[in-house]
This record gives sequence, structure tokens and C-alpha cells, in this order.
Amino acid sequence: MFNTMTITKALGATCASLLVFLLATWAADSLYYTGGAYGGEEAQQAYVIDTGTEDVAPAEEVVAVDFAVLVAGADVPAGEKVFAKCKACHKIDGTNGTGPHLNGIMNKAKAASEGFAYSDALMAMAADTWTPDNMNAFLTNPKKYAPGTKMSFAGLPDVQDRANLVAWLATTTP
Repeated sequence: MFNTMTITKALGATCASLLVFLLATWAADSLYYTGGAYGGEEAQQAYVIDTGTEDVAPAEEVVAVDFAVLVAGADVPAGEKVFAKCKACHKIDGTNGTGPHLNGIMNKAKAASEGFAYSDALMAMAADTWTPDNMNAFLTNPKKYAPGTKMSFAGLPDVQDRANLVAWLATTTP
């Protein structure tokens, strides 16, 4: 059934198909090459025609909103819903979980929850308090605000979510 001639024909057909495939790839690259010049060098424009106008789009103005104004107009029930993202580590019943409890946290000294082992980064800030602006900065990017913090949460990118959460945290009592 299988003799030497059959195996030789099969091997020759496989090699021929690979050769055809390689030649087709080479031809396609030659016809449709869109990169820079061969040899790894990029082609550069020889001259520029000045039309008198710039192709720069006007920069959009970023309007800075005072965070205290956002907190004053925040939706407290929406802040409680945002806190659902925090519940995995934080509690508001006065007991510590993976993270410290957060009831009464607003305007409280940083790293002040009894019985919780804070990171060195937050212990260094113990003289400061959790003002709305400090909490906003921390909730934006905890690792940037306190490099070395144990908190692995990436942060809340939406400023309105942060304002709602801060307003809700202000209503929790110790």
C-alpha cells in the first residue's frame, strides 16, 4: 500500500506547496509593501509647502470644577450605590475588614481607625485629615496619592461618582 515511491511523492508535494506559499508571500510583499524604504530606513519628506495655515486643531478647554461644589450638589443615595464597590474590603459598622472601617471617616485623622495595620504611606500622613479634597485625590488614584498603600483598588475615574461617595460618607456616623 505505502511504498517508497508513494512516500517520496507525498513529501515532494508538501515541499512544493510550501515553496508556492513562500513565493506567493514574497510576491505579495513586493506588490503591496507599505512600510518605509527597504533596509530599515524610513523615507523622509523632501520638502514642505507652506500654505500659511496650521493643521493644528483648537485645543479643547478643560473646565476645572471645584470639588466642594460637586459634593454640595451630590446625590447621597447614588453615593451609597458607589460604595458597593468598596464593600468587599470596607465596612461602615465600626469593625475593620480587609480595609479599615469607614463610618465617620470624613474630617477624621488619616490612619486613625483602631486595630487596623495601615501602610507606612498612610501612617506618614496621620497628622492630616480626610477632607473632601483629600478623599477625592485618594479615590482618583490611591497608588498615586499614597505610594506604597496596601489598597489595591484602581480608583474611581468619574468625578461625580467620587463626589456622591464623599457626600454619602459624610452622612455615616462613628
